[in-house]
Amino acid sequence: MTTLAEPRQAQAIERGLVTRVVDRLGGGVVQVFMILVALFWLIPTLGLLVVSLRGETDNNSSGWWTLFTKPAQLTFDNYSSLLASGFSSSFWNTVLITVPSTVLVIGIAAMAAYAFAWIEFPGRDTVFLVVIALLVVPVQIALIPIAKLYGTLGIFGSILGVVLFHVAFGLPFAIFLLRNFFVGVPRELLEAARMDGAPEWRIFATVVFPLAKPAIASLGIFQFLWVWNDLLVALVFADTENQPMTKALQSQMRQFGTNVDILAPGAFLSLIIPLVLFFAFQRYFVQGMLAGSVK
Repeated sequence: MTTLAEPRQAQAIERGLVTRVVDRLGGGVVQVFMILVALFWLIPTLGLLVVSLRGETDNNSSGWWTLFTKPAQLTFDNYSSLLASGFSSSFWNTVLITVPSTVLVIGIAAMAAYAFAWIEFPGRDTVFLVVIALLVVPVQIALIPIAKLYGTLGIFGSILGVVLFHVAFGLPFAIFLLRNFFVGVPRELLEAARMDGAPEWRIFATVVFPLAKPAIASLGIFQFLWVWNDLLVALVFADTENQPMTKALQSQMRQFGTNVDILAPGAFLSLIIPLVLFFAFQRYFVQGMLAGSVK
């Protein structure tokens, strides 16, 4: 017994020593590593910002890193020229497309997800399976049929048509995500509210919806980024007057050049808004992604 116990005790002491070393060094090493990864990830963004603040001649003659030796290269002429060319209208078109598409998807999907999670009705599971099946339908399949439908309705080329398309294709994933979160809400909360005489719409608005902030925030980030960065739908359904930033930047591509003096500031402006939104709601993002993961 003594012979067997001594190796076990030695192993326990060794594991304890290793654990203490890892605890003392691991945190600092991980933090340094994550800081380095973050700085490496920010290098392209920093380069884009510097390129957007340099003149066309400087960008064609040297790399953006030469700014550190020649800071006099910085200028806001590119941004002035960009805004003077009518890019501001494309920016507001992007806002008018992205915000309604995000808000409508969240509102409709939240109500549908609550119904699939907590309201009994005939064919509920079958309808939910149909919604899940729509997740695998590619956007390209619907472009021509919906274009013909929009032409018949007279909304082809308008902002309304682009918004409706994004809402339709954003709902399946949104319903799936929120439904998985709603089924994790304790049934006792809903039963207590029903015993107090609260109708379903009030239970949804005052009990379930406030608890779903993490899932709604993560869904809002996903939907906002998808619509904000979309180019395919904008190319098909938006005309020149209603084009978002992605289509406006694509139209600035020259045949024998990159037109950096226009593309760089436009790309940075289109990047900074989603970046700010993500950092503003990042604490909800991970919570929303893990919501309902074990269901």
